[in-house]
This record gives sequence, C-alpha cells and structure tokens, in this order.
Amino acid sequence: MTMYSPHLKPKVRGHMPVMLPMRLRADGLPLADRLFNLWTLTALVLALAAVLIGPAFAQLATPDERTILMILLEWTPTLAKGFGFNVLISVLSMLIGTIMGVFLGVLQVSQIRPIRQSAWLVTQFFRNSPWLVLLFYCILLIPFQFEVFGVKIPFPGWIKAVIGLSLPVMAYTSEFMRGAILSIPTGQWESAESLGFSRRMTLTNIILPQTVKRVLPSWMNLYAVLTMATPLVSIIGVDDVMALTRAALSAEGRADLLIPMYLYILSWFFLYCYPISSLTRVLERKYSVKL
Repeated sequence: MTMYSPHLKPKVRGHMPVMLPMRLRADGLPLADRLFNLWTLTALVLALAAVLIGPAFAQLATPDERTILMILLEWTPTLAKGFGFNVLISVLSMLIGTIMGVFLGVLQVSQIRPIRQSAWLVTQFFRNSPWLVLLFYCILLIPFQFEVFGVKIPFPGWIKAVIGLSLPVMAYTSEFMRGAILSIPTGQWESAESLGFSRRMTLTNIILPQTVKRVLPSWMNLYAVLTMATPLVSIIGVDDVMALTRAALSAEGRADLLIPMYLYILSWFFLYCYPISSLTRVLERKYSVKL
C-alpha cells in the first residue's frame, strides 16, 4: 500500500509541456526591459540638461550678455501659454473626433450594406489622408467669419485646426470601435437575441460597454500622437508654442539659441506624452484579451 505524500507530484502521461496552458506574467515587463526604459529616460534627461545648462555656464564669464538659461527662463511664461494652447487643441480635437468616431465605427458594423460601405469609405479616406493637408483644407474651405441675422461672427483659425485634427482622430477611432465590436464573441449577440433584446439594445447595453477596455489603450496612444502633431497648426498661422518659439528666436537674434530653445520645447512634449505612453502600456497588459 502506497501512502500519499503532498510532496510527490503524480506523473500524468500524455501531457506534453508545449500543450500546457500558457500563463502570462503578472509582473509586467521583464526586469531588463524596465531597467532599459529607466536608463533611456535618464540618458535623455541628462543629455537635455547638458545641452541647456552647459552653454549657460560657459557664458557666465561674460556678464554683459545674458546666458541661454536666463533667456529660456524669461520666455518660459510666454511659451507655456502657447503649450497650453497646444494641449487645448489636442483635447478638443480628441473629444470631437472620439464622438464622431464612435458613431462612425458603429455604422461600419451596420447590417445595412450601403450604410456600412459608406462608413467604411469615409473612415479609410480620412485615415489615409495627411494631417497637414486636412488642416490646409479646413483653413481654405471654411470661411473666416459667418453672418447670422446681420451679425458677423468670426471663426478663428484655431477652431479650424481643431476641426482639421479631429477628422483623422475620427477615422482611427472608427477603426478601433469596429475592431472592438467584432472582437466580442458572437454568442453574446445570440444570447441577447434569445432574451428578446433588439439589435440597438444589445449594442448599447451589452456590446459597447465591453469595447471600452479594448479601445482605451489604443485611444490613449492616439491622443499622445495627436498631441505631438499639434505643432503642425503653427504652419497655418495659429499662435501655438512653435509659432511663439520662432517669434522668440527672431526677437533674440542669437544663433546659439536655436538648438536649446527647440530642445526646451521638445522636453515639454516629452514630459507630457511619456506618462500617457507609460499608462497605455499598463492598460494594455491589464486589459489584454486572453485567448
């Protein structure tokens, strides 16, 4: 008679190691990858500090001339207003584009073929159009003012920029929604239909709430990309941080200020978008669909 011991694992024949279920790591990225990301971020910060602060200390021997660091600090309030304008444009564009994109994505899975094909065509057109070209079209096609009951209402350029940037956001959000809706198991549609739910009720009460977790990481990544693309609005005459940076360089008239000034602005975008990208990776691991 053989006694059972919890320390002895029974051998089960017919189970190959490659056929056992795969388990995802719960600790996120491996230690080497996390250290690599940390060292990369540290190296970028040190390089930026060396470029900005190095020339500033090199010019301390000439008290008659302002150092680069002093000039950057003087222009910081003005540049901060321009950067806030970039953030405002990105938030409004993301809001408008998301609302339109969700609606367009739902139309892409419509059972009516003409509606489905029209939504697909609109999505593909704006998804594969250059963002700068869309901005130029909005600036040129939308009038600068509207007249309502004899009252002229101005339509500023930054609102046109919001509309122009919301169009590609709409297209990408539409694709995110289409993929998320199609990833829901068809059994949920069939179960809802057996319970007497209409297609609209199934979509709004069962399917769409489940798409939030699937769309959220890609949606946040899109917002980071949109924020980094907002300097394009300076080309069409919007006074954002890039336009104010060029104005500052023109006012100072110093060639040695060019690279530090643009690196200074680059660091703002990096510090704003890097936490969004990090949170996106966390959400991707948290909300990943395990097959």
